[in-house]
Amino acid sequence: MPETAEPDSGAAEPVEPDRRKPMMRRIVVVLAPALIYLSIRQLGLLFASWLARENKTPLGDALTSWDGQWFLGIAAGGYDHAPASLADAYGNRLPETPLAFFPGYPMLVRGLASIDGPNGLFSLVTSAFVITIAFGIVAAYGLARLGASIRGGSQYTGWILVALFAASPMAIVLSMTYSEAMFCAFAVWALVGVVERKWWLAGLCCGLAGFVRPTGIALLFAVGLAVAVALIKRRESWRPLLAGLIAPVGLVAYLGWVASRTGRWDGWFALQQRGWDSGFDGGAATWKFSIEALTTGRSVLEVATVGVIVSALVLLLIGFRMRLEWPLLAYAIGVLVMDLGANGLMNSKARLLLPAFTLLIPIAVALAKRRPTTVLGVLAAAAVTSAWIGAYAITSWGYAI
Repeated sequence: MPETAEPDSGAAEPVEPDRRKPMMRRIVVVLAPALIYLSIRQLGLLFASWLARENKTPLGDALTSWDGQWFLGIAAGGYDHAPASLADAYGNRLPETPLAFFPGYPMLVRGLASIDGPNGLFSLVTSAFVITIAFGIVAAYGLARLGASIRGGSQYTGWILVALFAASPMAIVLSMTYSEAMFCAFAVWALVGVVERKWWLAGLCCGLAGFVRPTGIALLFAVGLAVAVALIKRRESWRPLLAGLIAPVGLVAYLGWVASRTGRWDGWFALQQRGWDSGFDGGAATWKFSIEALTTGRSVLEVATVGVIVSALVLLLIGFRMRLEWPLLAYAIGVLVMDLGANGLMNSKARLLLPAFTLLIPIAVALAKRRPTTVLGVLAAAAVTSAWIGAYAITSWGYAI
């Protein structure tokens, strides 16, 4: 009988697929928006720390300056007992002056700080920074989702959009005790809801954004138009109508409350006009400021502000040319009209354009088609430029931003 062949002990054993790689990829995909956002913002803080040291300014004071002091003061004492040292742009203080600042951010700061008492882990300042960072991350995930949801978008486009937002010219306020991070988080998710026709998300986030910043008017304009179009075309039944009912709640409630406190229907707008000389003039003051900044050379920050304004207008035109989803363009137009059409503090123009993040989408789409080395080079240059401008604005520039 033939002998039975013994198994070849030297034969290669079956190789089990490495399951770690797909898992690592999933982890990277999940964490990418937060890591991109936080890395760029950390670079901004490093520059701010450097310039603060050079100018002998405590970094903590710089990151809580100007409007940050107002938000912390309202968080500490409410509208009726904010510190008396706080005043408007003219150094005046009336009982209704604090009402110029929307309540969403300071009330949440107060709530977090009160969880474990006055001697607990979360002081008002710590709470403010925690909320700013947390909502910045929420905004980053919303931007990543928006970049993947638009026509011609992708996950890669979304990540680039996150980086561009974190490296915006005045993104330093995303690391300060300001309310921009909170507003942008609500705004981007409201727009995600519009683009993806998740009407409950659009209405809820728009309603919450209205409690945070007056820029909620621009968001309400875009969401309201989208709701109206959906209802006219009868694409959905009751969902857009529900979104349309929820969307204005925050804004209308706060403006109505200020009206009752001041005794006039336009109370909030009157406060802005009286305390900060901020009213709508159709862009006359912005035009005059731009010409003077470019012809007199008064400040590098003022020239940079004009550059931001011009870039925003160019990007809007590019957005129309590339047929960006019209609700995203409507939102950008609303922010531009509110910012550039108002007078008041000209040095705040660049900061007030930060919520117009949909203008960054054309850049993100274009970069997504380039080689990785090109993308990294552009984003690195943007991050360094943003870091320097932001650090200069809060440590070397002597006026409000």
